[in-house]
Amino acid sequence: MEYPSASMTQSEENYLKGIYHLSHAGRASVSTNAIAAHMETKPSSVTDMLKRLSDKDLVDYQPYKGVTLTSGGTAQALRVIRKHRLWEVFLVEKLDFSWDEVHEVAEQLEHIASEKLIDRLDALLDYPDFDPHGDPIPDKEGHFKTREKRLLSTLQPGEKGVCIGVKDSSSPFLRFLDKNGIALGTRIAVLEKEEFDDSMAIQMGEQQLQISHQIATNLYIKPIT
Repeated sequence: MEYPSASMTQSEENYLKGIYHLSHAGRASVSTNAIAAHMETKPSSVTDMLKRLSDKDLVDYQPYKGVTLTSGGTAQALRVIRKHRLWEVFLVEKLDFSWDEVHEVAEQLEHIASEKLIDRLDALLDYPDFDPHGDPIPDKEGHFKTREKRLLSTLQPGEKGVCIGVKDSSSPFLRFLDKNGIALGTRIAVLEKEEFDDSMAIQMGEQQLQISHQIATNLYIKPIT
């Protein structure tokens, strides 16, 4: 993976990461208003940042037409995402953080510049492919593994699968999952699906649980037969 030669500020890295996520892996154009909402700032501030990033050849910015990442911008965004997700694994596996605690801490650690440190962290963790929320971790070249996944809400009664990730990684949602014994690797079978509101009755081992459609649309499942 090639990195831009110019030094990056934390704010610039956050913008690139945000644009990457908003654009579905850097391929689609993103509006200034969408970035402003994601970054919780004013559109005018976004415009100023996009001009800076454009000057560094990290984004292709055309006023009123949105912005896309350049190859260098994509590489830089993946570099930050790699660090963030590796730190999340470290915090959970080595420091016993719960999965609802790690995001905020990793947001700070992801800006550490030392590539040597991150390479050693990757080796220490035995080169993990996925973070504690089931998201793929890019390798040093920006490549990452994919796997078949569906939202639990798309399964029908009689179908089953294994929980492999979450769409919503907010602390309240993750605490709800912990409270109800749902984690990565949990086997889930759909027993019933209500026609009225698409809520579901599911089974996990000996436990049965009624969950809302909102919950089901935030759990990624790998179907099993």
